[in-house]
Amino acid sequence: MTFTSWLAFVGASIVLLLLPGPTTLLVIGDSLANHARSSWSTVAGVALGDATAMSVSLAGAGALLAASAAAFGVLKLCGGVYLIYLGLRAIGRARQQGAVALPLQASPAKRRLLSAWVVTALNPKSIVFFIAFVPQFIAPGQGYAAQCAILLPTFVALAALNAAGYARLGRFAAQRLTSAAAQRRLSYGGGLVLLGAGVLTLGMSRR
Repeated sequence: MTFTSWLAFVGASIVLLLLPGPTTLLVIGDSLANHARSSWSTVAGVALGDATAMSVSLAGAGALLAASAAAFGVLKLCGGVYLIYLGLRAIGRARQQGAVALPLQASPAKRRLLSAWVVTALNPKSIVFFIAFVPQFIAPGQGYAAQCAILLPTFVALAALNAAGYARLGRFAAQRLTSAAAQRRLSYGGGLVLLGAGVLTLGMSRR
């Protein structure tokens, strides 16, 4: 793989990552629902999830998902239902705390990391996409594993930067609205965004 091929991979990955999808909505919704608190755990979860999805895809599971409607459907269902659960939990937490006039509480960092990892890693369309996307930048006749060892961390680093950018946008909005009522509305908004991400995931197809 030449340096030019690597740069082409970087450029194509940036374009891909900037397109909104379930993970992007998860990051924005999480930032809104957790009221401008540190998003490092969510960003780390996204990076770990992308690393998992890309590794699984390059190991051959992407081809299996592309060929099996049942396997694709199971992963899609798991990811979509989990996002909807996160959205409903955020809305329920905002309703409960609003009813008893308690300060809004953020989810623990470990839980946010795990949630981001699960949602990103269980995105079947990403796994299928990697199996078609990455080989275009792998030079034939050179070591497959060695080239994957370069492309995988490159994509994961770009994905983490992208998630951090979207998280910053969410935090910027939350930091401008500091009253309890405004932050409660942000919690509702974050929950609705997560619900939308779940619906988007459930509606995705293999093509």
